[in-house]
Amino acid sequence: MSAPDTKLPLREKIGYGMGDTASNLFFFGVNAWIFFYYTEVCRIAPATAGTLLLLPRLWDAISDPLMGVIADRTRTRLGSYRPYLLWMAVPFGIAGYLTFANPGFSANGKLLYAYITYVFLMTAYTAINVPYSALMGVMSPSPAERTSLSTFRFIGAFSGQLIMSITFLPLVLALGGGDKGVGFPRAMAVMAVLATVMFLAAFATTRERVRPQVEKSATIRGDFLSLLRNRPWLVMVAAAILTLSAAAVRWTITPQYLKYYFNVDEGPYFLFLDKISFVQTTGSLAFIAGVFLTGFLGRRYGKRGSLIALTFMNGITVLALFLIPRDGYHILVVLNIIGNLIAGPTPALVWAIYTDVADYNEWKSGRRVTGLAFSAAMFAQKLGISIGGSLCGWMLGRAGFTPDQPAGDEVVASFRFIASIVPGVLAISNGIVLLAYNLTEEKLAEITRELAARRAE
Repeated sequence: MSAPDTKLPLREKIGYGMGDTASNLFFFGVNAWIFFYYTEVCRIAPATAGTLLLLPRLWDAISDPLMGVIADRTRTRLGSYRPYLLWMAVPFGIAGYLTFANPGFSANGKLLYAYITYVFLMTAYTAINVPYSALMGVMSPSPAERTSLSTFRFIGAFSGQLIMSITFLPLVLALGGGDKGVGFPRAMAVMAVLATVMFLAAFATTRERVRPQVEKSATIRGDFLSLLRNRPWLVMVAAAILTLSAAAVRWTITPQYLKYYFNVDEGPYFLFLDKISFVQTTGSLAFIAGVFLTGFLGRRYGKRGSLIALTFMNGITVLALFLIPRDGYHILVVLNIIGNLIAGPTPALVWAIYTDVADYNEWKSGRRVTGLAFSAAMFAQKLGISIGGSLCGWMLGRAGFTPDQPAGDEVVASFRFIASIVPGVLAISNGIVLLAYNLTEEKLAEITRELAARRAE
């Protein structure tokens, strides 16, 4: 087994990051465009689309922890978590394509099809991303290396977001000849192939190194109970719900917020980018730039201190969006860049903290439940995403929003409120919750030393 200070090769870190590039072609693509696609292409009513984004989470409450338990108990010559990148890459790509396939069904048929394919996509996402996330916890026993690995992961993640921001809407319009109903499935077919290839590359370049002894008496019930006694994990799960609720509101509302509040069109604005893609692209670039600050902030202020400060700062920036007038598109661009730069380091910090929480659980209870810990965290994040997306649909439905119709004063006011106040309050609430996280860098160093000694025995 590797020593705690073992360095991972650069090739392996880049390969691992490609897995999150693949994930975010769908993760960001779905969260940024699914509400738009359902309401403006499939013509599903906004409130109905909001409910559609929430109800499948009932299945996730079962599938996510179940996948964590299965992954923790998987034993192959390829490892416990890494094989799922090979086994699930193709089903994941197929699920993403089918979700946006836009079949020529009746209104009820399209709604039923949307439910089936959305559940399929979320299940495939769970089956590949729970093991993928847990893999980071067993590639190295070093907290410093895992923080570095997390940084590469989220450079990859937001590279995927950047690819979607720059290319997706132009691809939809180009491949569909201006017809979004034709363009959406063709554009997602391109992304599906790209995501599949990248997950296979991540499988080929990574290795598992941490293989702790498995307790023969370990039970699923015992694993769950150990997590419920894990205060840092409980805090991070609550924070995940709030974080992703805030993010999902912004992802979901942005295309239509720009279209109906700022009256932007789909014509070229900068190079080949329209104004919607320009906001998403500049925001993604700022986010990637922020990710590069993760290592510095983690070393200088610690993961906990950095995460809390950045969360509060981002919440204040989002709240400031409320002050932008309807002719203030360029002010929005600037504030969006600032907010994304501030938020850039936070995902890498969060996922590095999850690996620390898994170490804490093993140190405290003797149970290494990396997959279960990550799966429950992912369920919390998906629940947050669903809450955020559903809030958008329900609030716009209540305001009387109808796609491609002139927006009345109430609808305009709703877009303004949803895009700023709702995510801003959620972000500030998240910062308050994070204050309860009590796993310090000093304590973590002690835990790392003791675990290394146990494993050596």
